[in-house]
Amino acid sequence: MRALYLLNVSNPNRLSADSGHTFASLLAPALTDAGVEVTVASPVATGDARVGFELTGAPTTKYRARFDPGMDGLVALMRRTRPEVVVANQIEAAPAVRAALLEAGVNAQVAGYCHYLPFSFADGGRLHLDPSLDDGGLGRSVLLTFAAGLAACDRVLVHSSTAASWTTAAAARMGVELSEKLRIVPAPRDERLLRDPGEAPVPDGSAVAVYNHRLYAHYGTGKFAALARRLVTEAPVRLTVMDLFGQRSPERVRLDPSPERHRAELAALPGVTVTSDHGDRVRYRDLLAGAHFGIAPFRDGCPWSMSVIDCQGMGLPVIAPRTGWLAEHVDEELLFDTDDQAVEIATRLATDPEFYRVHAKRANASTADLAPAAVAACYLEALR
Repeated sequence: MRALYLLNVSNPNRLSADSGHTFASLLAPALTDAGVEVTVASPVATGDARVGFELTGAPTTKYRARFDPGMDGLVALMRRTRPEVVVANQIEAAPAVRAALLEAGVNAQVAGYCHYLPFSFADGGRLHLDPSLDDGGLGRSVLLTFAAGLAACDRVLVHSSTAASWTTAAAARMGVELSEKLRIVPAPRDERLLRDPGEAPVPDGSAVAVYNHRLYAHYGTGKFAALARRLVTEAPVRLTVMDLFGQRSPERVRLDPSPERHRAELAALPGVTVTSDHGDRVRYRDLLAGAHFGIAPFRDGCPWSMSVIDCQGMGLPVIAPRTGWLAEHVDEELLFDTDDQAVEIATRLATDPEFYRVHAKRANASTADLAPAAVAACYLEALR
């Protein structure tokens, strides 16, 4: 099988913060091991010499990534690579991919990976647009473009049961039928971020928690900051907050200044340390290894979180709000509905060694099916 993987890299200057690039860098070699001839079309190569690479431009904004697929370049790319399967990681590009294949005279299956959902569902089934994609009232247009992408695909791949349910419901509202082409394919874990949970230091009356998520407002960072104040004052907990972006470009700050605002807010709290891995995966691992447990994001439309999986692979229990995929994936004893419950769970992790050991083992075990080889097999099964 010749597979062309179209990868949009939203953070080319800080690849460690780009989950899509990390995903492709783990998956493409695993697919190669399984006998697939893989070419990644991206602004940045995956780093494995066995994986073909086609250089593409990086979209300057998240809206260009969705509304400006670059048809001329796509047609030329299809003619050069002549794929049998095209995977569009930016699913909004799928109609343009289908049209480019027609123009190039190439017959290929089109699969779209719903790496990011521009919506979520609240209690009662009400659809909410993702506020991060609603600048200037563009949210509805993004949603319609997403639906057009779903309609153009032969296969639609999602991370989780939660994502499958939400995507199916959103598609149905716009007249797109997915039942025969929807497949659940989880994202692979990073094998560099694995540790025997027995090697993890057990808290002895106090603990360090890590928050390793993007600090955008739409990730619920304001809610996390409110919880952080309570954890450092009411529980025997200190917090390490990851600054994943560092110095962003003026254009990105102008579009959404919330990461800088929240970073300053959190850095001012006693008991909170804001730090960076500087894009170094070894330093990132060391920062996780220096913590006792993780805290999930408060993002309403969370269909999956690479950062949660990173913690769990290292044997770190993760406490999480009961929402989205988190409620599906995280152990029931570590889910909370209120900040009071979160403080209680964090305190127990810090002071109850047996409770901690049990959940360290469960956290690590929850990633067992996410080894890249296993995910590659699931991927190939989904494309059949």
